[in-house]
Amino acid sequence: MSKISKVVLAYSGGLDTSAIIPWLKENYDCEVIAFVADVGQGEEELVGIEEKAIASGAIKCIVADLKEEMVADYIYPSLKTGAVYEGKYLLGTSMARPIIAKAQVEAALAEGADAVCHGCTGKGNDQVRFESTYAALAPHLSVIAPWREWDLRSREALLDYLAERNIPTTASLEKIYSRDANAWHISTEGGVLEDTWNQPNELCWVWTVDPEQAPDEAEYVSLKVEQGEVVEVNGESLSPYQALAYLNQLGAKHGVGRIDIVENRLVGIKSRGCYETPGGTIMMEALRAVEQLVLDKDSFLFREELALKASHLIYDGRWFTPLCQSVLAAAGTLADMVSGEVVIKLYKGQATAVQKRSANSLYSEEFATFGEDEVYDHSHAGGFIRLYSLASRIRALNSQKKN
Repeated sequence: MSKISKVVLAYSGGLDTSAIIPWLKENYDCEVIAFVADVGQGEEELVGIEEKAIASGAIKCIVADLKEEMVADYIYPSLKTGAVYEGKYLLGTSMARPIIAKAQVEAALAEGADAVCHGCTGKGNDQVRFESTYAALAPHLSVIAPWREWDLRSREALLDYLAERNIPTTASLEKIYSRDANAWHISTEGGVLEDTWNQPNELCWVWTVDPEQAPDEAEYVSLKVEQGEVVEVNGESLSPYQALAYLNQLGAKHGVGRIDIVENRLVGIKSRGCYETPGGTIMMEALRAVEQLVLDKDSFLFREELALKASHLIYDGRWFTPLCQSVLAAAGTLADMVSGEVVIKLYKGQATAVQKRSANSLYSEEFATFGEDEVYDHSHAGGFIRLYSLASRIRALNSQKKN
């Protein structure tokens, strides 16, 4: 293996990546550039992060604002597929990883680095998502995964490691929960959640109010959808990120978007997490409502098949593959007609489409009415049913002949 002289590290400023910087310098005798992706995790997570990286030994810290790109080019295309992993999870962490890894690779190439590094553990999905992106976009770069190499196995060990080198950190032993946030969602794992018999406590939820404590009066929000993308909220034109940020605030106030799930990780381990996706839940409800109006039965069935396939491709870190791009393209084509207006009712943890209309709607009150109409001849249904069930009829007749 050729000598590594410069590494670009996916840096969060947390305990793990703070320890990785000096560890890389000591074990690879290399320069370390910290790469920070702003994907909407919150300003409090980014305050002082450049200084912290330099104090840990990095020669440089790059902070990339990826919020708009993430929502426009990753979240919106995923929404068009309707992807929901294992029936509940809106793929918050999964959709952030490919854009972070892609931007990290671009930084590594621009800086003339030999390698990229991440702080993912050997138990999780993120190591696969990062390294699959590296492989797809820059296979010549070496990949360093400290958690698969070093002997630091606990929070205490990491804190001692930094203390021995006089590297400042705000981390402590008191951290109970592991959290990951971006513009789409926030996840919480660990603590009481490690026992599936424990109910989540108030510390397991960060963004959203308890639905039981949410306002007693419902709030209504209007969304305009064009070709499967939210372009207006309450009559105001907003960029994808702006729309999501606004809907996050509204949804969080009403306790919308909470799930408590035990999911199947790609590596074979089951894990439990509490995920909050308030704005995303509202967007998903709006798009599906317009789809109900404009997609015919077979198109809707195909979109559901795409959703299932996309959920696993995205979760498994296969964004930059021909198959995933093909699925996204197919969903994008179906979404060409998904335009309309939806009113969503927000109340006590629920986001419900209560009004919907579209210029492309296939719904016809004249045909659907239970009252008297002049556009549908009921007698025509008999011939249709006879042809539709012809195979069953022939199969039954053959069985009668044999008997």
